[in-house]
Amino acid sequence: MTKAGAFISFEGGDGAGKSTQIMRLADRLRAAGHEVVVTREPGGSDGAEAIRTLLVRGDTDRWSPLAEALLMFAARADHMEKTIRPAITRGAIVITDRFADSTMAYQGLAGEFGVDNVKILHGLVVGDNGPDLTIILDMPAEEGLRRATSNGGETRFEEKGAAFQARVREAFLQIARENSARCVVVDASGTIEEVGANVSAAVKIKLPGLLPT
Repeated sequence: MTKAGAFISFEGGDGAGKSTQIMRLADRLRAAGHEVVVTREPGGSDGAEAIRTLLVRGDTDRWSPLAEALLMFAARADHMEKTIRPAITRGAIVITDRFADSTMAYQGLAGEFGVDNVKILHGLVVGDNGPDLTIILDMPAEEGLRRATSNGGETRFEEKGAAFQARVREAFLQIARENSARCVVVDASGTIEEVGANVSAAVKIKLPGLLPT
């Protein structure tokens, strides 16, 4: 991928406020004169949205760990080909609600698929074309589940329960520690304005020039 634009991902457990902070950051970037493409995973392209329905609905044990991971990466491959790569190539800033770190957290570290298997698929699908900046919105799992609202029946991962979500939280914190050049952990328990200010500060530090100082 020839990177003329920038690629930002937001990660974190369910209910951490990613959607709100993504829209606030997108507004600030547009006000600064940038084209911004807001997208999500699983989803973000026609093919990936079709796969999303299979992943986020139904019983928690609907898919085996292998099948679930393969569906995630199939959706990601289409998302990158149809949405992310074209936008970055033309100079846009892409902001995605979840990306490959979610697969590592949910299926690799907290789930049963395994870290090494996720890394293999990541190398095939993403390679070196991952985000320039990842903002991890962090809060206790119980609080996140309390805040989380059902989205048209998309509750399959929420229904895995608080213990699973706690493992997901620890997985994201581990990912942040191991990828400190790319990842910034932001406390999501504050007000929308406080969290937004910390998100903007992270962008200014990690991707200087995108936002006015």
